[in-house]
Formats: sequence, C-alpha cells, structure tokens
Amino acid sequence: MENQKILLVEDDQNFGDVLKSYLEMNDFHVTLATDGEAGFTTFQKDTYDLCIFDVMMPKKDGFTLAKEVREIDTEVPIIFLTAKTLKEDVVEGFKIGADDYITKPFNSEELLLRVHAILKRSGSKVDPNEDIKEFDLGKFHFNYPLRELGYTNGSDTKMDKLSPKEAHLLRLFCLYKNDVLPRSIALTKIWGEDNYFTARSMDVFVTKLRKYLSIDEDLEIVNIHGNGFRLIDRSVEKVS
Repeated sequence: MENQKILLVEDDQNFGDVLKSYLEMNDFHVTLATDGEAGFTTFQKDTYDLCIFDVMMPKKDGFTLAKEVREIDTEVPIIFLTAKTLKEDVVEGFKIGADDYITKPFNSEELLLRVHAILKRSGSKVDPNEDIKEFDLGKFHFNYPLRELGYTNGSDTKMDKLSPKEAHLLRLFCLYKNDVLPRSIALTKIWGEDNYFTARSMDVFVTKLRKYLSIDEDLEIVNIHGNGFRLIDRSVEKVS
C-alpha cells in the first residue's frame, strides 16, 4: 500500500521539520509548507489523505486556509494545531469542518495516534448501498446517493446539494424519523468514535441540517437531553 500523504502547514520551520521527520518515520509521505498561502498553493497541486494546519500563521491563518480547502474538498480530514485554548477558537475550528484540534505543546505520539484514528474513521463511511436510498420528509424529497435535498411547496421549489457528512447524518435522521436517534449511534457510524471532539463536530452538522429544514414548519430537530436528537415530521400526523 502506498504511503498516505499528509499536508503539514506550520510557520515554525524547525518545529515543522521535526514533525515532518517524525511522521515520515511512521510511514507517511509529508509535504511541509511554512505559511497559509504556500499551503493553499501546495494543496491545489496534489491530493492528500489528511491536512495538519497551524492556526496562527503569516500571510494566511489556518482557519482561512481550511475554509479555502473546504471549498475544493469537503471530505479531506483537517487537524488544527494551536497555542490557544479559547473555547471560541475550538468551536470556530469545528464550524469550518475540522476533524480534530490539538493544543501546543503536545506529544508527537499523541498526534500520531490522532492521525491514525482520523484516517481509520474517514475510511469507514456509512454504507451508501443499503436498501433505502430516497426519503420523503415533510415537503422535502431527499435523494441520499446524489446528496440532493429538494423542497416543493406549490410553485416554490428549492434544491440543495448536501456535503457527504450532512447527507449521512440526514439519512440517519430519516431512518429514525419521529424516534430518538441516539447520539452514540450517529457518532460511531459517521465519525467512527464517540468523544468530545466528534460530539462538537456533530452539533455543527445538526445546526446545518436545521437550517435546511427550517423552511418547512412541520419539521423540527429537537435535542433529547442525555440521549441524542429527534427529527419530528408533523406532516405524518396530519396525513394519518
């Protein structure tokens, strides 16, 4: 198997070189860039299995770089490195689509374990070949394989293209419609593990789905404290 490729963007040349050497010793192919602009140029030239971005960098910070990367690739895993521990920064990172967040200083072995965990779960998506592929949800029709969420209300129509994780999560909500979707099931199936970081990431995606569905007053995703979420479809009750 060919070595997996990592894009490391770190403005501290010495620290970046040490980290690059350590990851290469553990059988990864690592490309190092020393500022955000160079990092984005490098990303555009190749395909990577994972990105590691320092947050505070000259020319272009890690958050801006990640946003630009997400416009090109919604799936490549991203780990942020930061010397800051503010909760607002962590939330900002996950809103952009981070898979993990490591605060400096950190143990190189810890980073390696997180890299392995993320690469493992990024390769274990929800199986798109299961029987049910399309769903009716209030005034929406959801085509899971195409990740298309269409809305029709009289002459008012709308079509959204969901990201892979949005589609995976909405499919689970549809399968559990009007029942509780346990948080642990969603996290294990989509993110590969249930921990603080994956839970915060899931919350961001739940918020995104709520925005999509908000134009239909019959639909609501509610928190079930200590358990998970429930997608309520009141149109089912009206028909019955």
